[in-house]
Parts: sequence; C-alpha cells; structure tokens
Amino acid sequence: MLSSLVSLLAIAVVGTSAAYVGPGVVTGDTAVHDPTMCKDSSGTYFVFSTAPGIQIITSTDRTAWTNAGLVFPDGSATWTDEYTGESNGNLWAPECYYDGSQFYLYYAASSFGSQKSAIFLATSSTGKSGSWVDHGEVIASTSGDPYNAIDPNLFIDGSTWYFTFGSFWNGIYGMTVSPSSGLADGSSPANLAARPNNGGALEASSVFKYGDSYYLFTSWDKCCSGTSSTYNIRVGRASSAAGPYTDADGVALTSGGGTLVLETHDQIFGPGGQDVWEDDDGPILVYHYYTDAGSFLGINRLDFSSGWPVVA
Repeated sequence: MLSSLVSLLAIAVVGTSAAYVGPGVVTGDTAVHDPTMCKDSSGTYFVFSTAPGIQIITSTDRTAWTNAGLVFPDGSATWTDEYTGESNGNLWAPECYYDGSQFYLYYAASSFGSQKSAIFLATSSTGKSGSWVDHGEVIASTSGDPYNAIDPNLFIDGSTWYFTFGSFWNGIYGMTVSPSSGLADGSSPANLAARPNNGGALEASSVFKYGDSYYLFTSWDKCCSGTSSTYNIRVGRASSAAGPYTDADGVALTSGGGTLVLETHDQIFGPGGQDVWEDDDGPILVYHYYTDAGSFLGINRLDFSSGWPVVA
C-alpha cells in the first residue's frame, strides 16, 4: 500500500516540474532496484530486480504489480557466493529477454567497489520462481581488467545477439554472444562509453533501436544512497549497435558524452538502473527512483519524434 501511495504522489507532483514527467502510474508491490521488464506470450509482464535470489514481480496490465517470489529461492544460487563474498548475497541488475517460448535472464554477482565480478545466464519456460536453470558464466572480471563485469544488457538485432555490460573503471563494453546458447562466443569486448574525467561514474547500459538509429542509455553518477542519490539517465546515438555513439552535441560517449534523458526532479530522486524495450504501445523506459520511503519502479513511455528520446 505504501508503494502505491508513493507512486500516486509522484503523479500528483508532475505539474510542479517544467522539465520532467514523473513516474507513470504503478501500484502494488513496486519496491524494486535495477529493474528489467519483459512480457510472455499470455501478456503477463515480468519485472526482475536486484535482490538475494533476484526479485520477481508480475502484472497483467503494466500498472498493478504483485510479488511473485525469487528466481533462485532459499539461497540456491550458491555458485555466486565466491563473487558476492557471502552466502545468498545480492544478485545485481538482471536483464530479461523472452523469445516467445523461453525466458533468458542475465544477472551479475559482485560486491561494492570490487572488480571480482561475473555475469551469468539462466533460462525458464515460465519465468516463475524456482523454475530457472542456470547455464553458467558469460563473462567475468578481476582486478586489473579494463572493465567490471556487471550490469548486463542484451540487444537482438536480426540474427546478432549484442551484449553490453560495465560499471565504472573504463565504462561500458560491448561484444556478441551466441544466439544458440546466449553465452560468450569468443568475441572481444570493445569500449562503447566512458567518463574519463568523472571518476568513471557510468553504468547500467541498455541498447535500443528506433528507426535506423541505435541508442545507448546509461546511468551516470551516484547510485544506491536513497534521496542522496545523484543517478541520472543519459543517452548517445549511433548507426550501429557496436557504435561509435555520440550525444546530441556530437561528443563521443567514449570521451564522456551523454545527452540527459531524466534526472532528479520534484520528490523523485536518482532515477536510473534503466531498461528500454518495445511494448505494443511503443518504446518503454523502466527504471528505479528513490523517495524518503525507499526505491520504487518507474515506467514511462519514450517519444523519439525529435530523433532523441524524451520521457513522455
């Protein structure tokens, strides 16, 4: 009930900001962090988010959400403990894809400030708690690598499965993965975005195609600090999923470029950890934001009519 009131409050204060639209109307169990959304063949929406075991919430209308348990209940993802440094630690920033008969879920295991990290893949035919089969590691990182192997994202472009990841250090990297397995195919990661003059504060990549252009969304600055969070969502554009990406001013994302999409406004703090995907009614931005009551689910449509995404 509290999360419902918070979400409705967010709608009520939209009119006080000339620059940004507030989170769309969502109710029920909406306390999430780093959400990813997909929809099965029956029309049921699934949001997976950061939690020990990975949290699941579901909806039939993209508005009212219900807790549906955990991907890995009862601390069953023991293979991640060496990366989280604890038993049943938080599994971070999942990424879901549904191909019409099967869910794919990428997720990361790490601990704050560490490069000892790994991204794994699990699949399920139903998406339900406890139904998931893990297929092992996609990519890992260790101290001294140019990247940190967290925050996975999958973008499917025809027959190519393009995979992005990264957080701080040298930023966001991209590579291909095998369409038959979803696992690494031997391609080398290439740098897509970085913030060389800002402490590397860049993560949570999401690639989306609209028209003939590809868009790389990222989260900048400080996450995970409640109403002190300074997270904000940025974007660049390219003619290929593999880049090179530039912002609206022509600055390369590898040189710190990024056009602002959404930032703190009204009583909505630190929006980020985003996912971008296409629903029946158009492009959808899914993210978390903070209020005094916690971290909650934000859902908005995106308008690309100008050539650059605007929260609608």
